[in-house]
Amino acid sequence: MYVSIVGSGYVGTTVAACLADLGHDVVNVEIDEDVVDAINAGETPIHEPGLAERIAEHAGDRLRATTDYDAVVDTDLTMLCLPTPAREDGSIDTSIVEAGAEALGEALADVDSHTVVVKSTVVPGTTAEVVAPLVRAHAGDAIGVGMNPEFLREGSAVDDFLDPDKLVFGADDDATLAALRALFEPLIERVDPPVVEVSTREAETIKYANNAFLAAKVSLINDIGNVCKEYGVDAYAVADAIGLDDRIGDRFLRSGVGWGGSCFPKDVRAIVAAANEAGYEPAMLEAAVEVNDRQPERLIELLADHVELEGARIAVLGLAFKPGTDDVRNSRAIPVIEGLQARGADVVGYDPVATERMREHVPGIEYADSAEGALAGADAAVVATDWPEFDDLAFDGMARRVLVDGRRIDVDADALEVYEGLTW
Repeated sequence: MYVSIVGSGYVGTTVAACLADLGHDVVNVEIDEDVVDAINAGETPIHEPGLAERIAEHAGDRLRATTDYDAVVDTDLTMLCLPTPAREDGSIDTSIVEAGAEALGEALADVDSHTVVVKSTVVPGTTAEVVAPLVRAHAGDAIGVGMNPEFLREGSAVDDFLDPDKLVFGADDDATLAALRALFEPLIERVDPPVVEVSTREAETIKYANNAFLAAKVSLINDIGNVCKEYGVDAYAVADAIGLDDRIGDRFLRSGVGWGGSCFPKDVRAIVAAANEAGYEPAMLEAAVEVNDRQPERLIELLADHVELEGARIAVLGLAFKPGTDDVRNSRAIPVIEGLQARGADVVGYDPVATERMREHVPGIEYADSAEGALAGADAAVVATDWPEFDDLAFDGMARRVLVDGRRIDVDADALEVYEGLTW
């Protein structure tokens, strides 16, 4: 197929490169000229394992990028991969998706048939009641509109796309469903994942339910971990045991400083806001958010038990919201840094790939070029992201060898004056 992707963020760029890898011809439509130039030059605009190689291989052949919406006219199917940021009350802002849908409809005005697929995360009813009318107002009723939620984890997004746990096809008509089947046929032939065929409303809801359940699972193990800490119990030993129960499973049982990123915080708040708007109070999901928001402060309180934070030099190791990505959106390092600054500490941060992105968000701290540089002269350190390079760190250069670990890195505790795990 010839496919157009509107939006070249973390999702759009990954989806485009992977679809090209499956043999489709793909054009990315993106307003950021720097991103367009990077893709056309065979370079990746984001850090994501496996992505750079695929863009380098397919750019100029099966993959190209443009700022021109008219590029969609010759394609068979268009995917909307546009952001849906959170408003102050947690509800999603669909203005970017709406603008994209309208521009897409205008571009498709003279096209006899086309399929539009929403891949952006949107609350139930958005595809059928917002996107479809905007597209069809210009392009007519012959345009099929479906929903295909993404389940890509940053740091493993390429692998997640090419070897998915499931594929969800949301369609309200047979032609759109057939187009989704055709789009993913090469992937289905390659790895044979479970395929779920539902309405667009159900597809939209599945994405939120998926992320809400995982976020709640992390918050639950963090709450259990906090209780374990109070009783001198290693929460990881507890998690290893309960993870053997196949009703629970061992994934997402790593307790620590909490979840962040672009999906869990936004999606949980969005489904809570949508529930409240419908007149229902989702107490479990609200509690998941509350537990998550508390974890960075608990880490700081543990640190304050050992170090007078006023005037202290504190190294924050890890700035990305998780290892394997340069994304700092809702990183747990941000409330940790802000909390340390509020207590008068001087903060120095380090991350293998996310330093420049964090510098844009938090310009008022020092940034080191290496973990050793961040630790040099520090009165204490905290771990906010579990990058593999933090395992087996040397702490000789610290003024005091005090480490509070929010992620359970592999460290020689005997080499430290104080080692505290957040939940162990």
